Amino acid sequence: MNQTVNANRLFLASCFALITTAFSFSIRAGILGQLGSELGLNNVELGTINSMWFLGFPIAMVLGGVFYTSIGPKLIMQIALVAHAAGILLTIYAVDYNTLLISTLLIGIGNGCTEAACNPMIADSYTGNEMNTKLNRFHMWFPGGIVVGSLISKFMTDAGMSWQSQVWVIILPTILYAVLFFGQAFPKPKLAQNNVAANIKAMLNPLYLFMLACMALTAISEFGPQNWVGPILSKAGASPMLVLALVTGLMAIGRYFAGPIIAKINTIGVLLFSAIFALIGLYLMSSMSGSTLYFAAFIYGLGICFFWPNMLGFVAEKLPETGALGLSIMGGLGMFSSSIFQPIIGSWIDGHKATQLASGLVGDAADLAAGQATLSNMMVFPGILIVAFAGLYFFGKKASHA
Repeated sequence: MNQTVNANRLFLASCFALITTAFSFSIRAGILGQLGSELGLNNVELGTINSMWFLGFPIAMVLGGVFYTSIGPKLIMQIALVAHAAGILLTIYAVDYNTLLISTLLIGIGNGCTEAACNPMIADSYTGNEMNTKLNRFHMWFPGGIVVGSLISKFMTDAGMSWQSQVWVIILPTILYAVLFFGQAFPKPKLAQNNVAANIKAMLNPLYLFMLACMALTAISEFGPQNWVGPILSKAGASPMLVLALVTGLMAIGRYFAGPIIAKINTIGVLLFSAIFALIGLYLMSSMSGSTLYFAAFIYGLGICFFWPNMLGFVAEKLPETGALGLSIMGGLGMFSSSIFQPIIGSWIDGHKATQLASGLVGDAADLAAGQATLSNMMVFPGILIVAFAGLYFFGKKASHA
């Protein structure tokens, strides 16, 4: 007997799976300092640990995209559940650098499986502007979950609770998505006739390759500053976790209401707007301190708000022949880009601090200057995106009038 697909329950389960991803991001960002202190890790080592979160993501996303049509989203989400549970437990009982590398990689794999299964599943469950709306509301729960996770981490840290107890919190949304997915029927791919070879052929479209390059830059523009908010802003006179909560809270609200915005402004126009505000926000964050940082964070959050879901939405709408594999490669490259830059960002912080110490600054002043210099380095990413999206926007308008 065929089961009816309950699209709304699947969507809700997908949201809790993405909240698991968000908790693993924000709580890890919150405990980064504790991990460094307790296990004697420097910023490059912490960056390498962070890179495993981003490396596991694209590995799972690409493989999930390749096998999505043949094995379906159900099995991919079962793999996600095993990887999440194993990674969380291994993190809690980690005693050294190598254990944290493995546990973080497992969590990244669980996160990548979530994206590989849920993005095409939502695209297969809904159509038109409703599909774009649902994708934005699904991705709302990444920043939304970061808000909740950031506040949980802050309050638990302020209460003197261990980093291990904070990691236990990640298991809660994991259990919820497992229960919601249990026993459900899943939708069939809309383009079931497409095979991997057809997907790859469609991905050779110059527009897809262009968006792929842009995805690498949008991802690091979003994840670079957020993942290092603690070390970068720890001496800036504002709470790093409140800054993270503000940025991601704004992202969640923006993504929830994205549907009408996209309907009035085309997707590329939204992406161009995002790149401009991301650049302005990073500039302000690199030059401000104290309570004014919250304003800078607001501008930055407004900028990165629409990047991820609308990059995927653009490909799903304009290049549907790329299928689930096309979406997975897009997200996977974004995460791989972020993985590559994690140790580099850590080395930027250490290098800028050494420069500041050599120039005569000490203590908090040296940490603040190093953090601000690192944020300045990151401005190059949205700067390139402004040029890229502006070109695509005006080229698209010209083509539509031809």
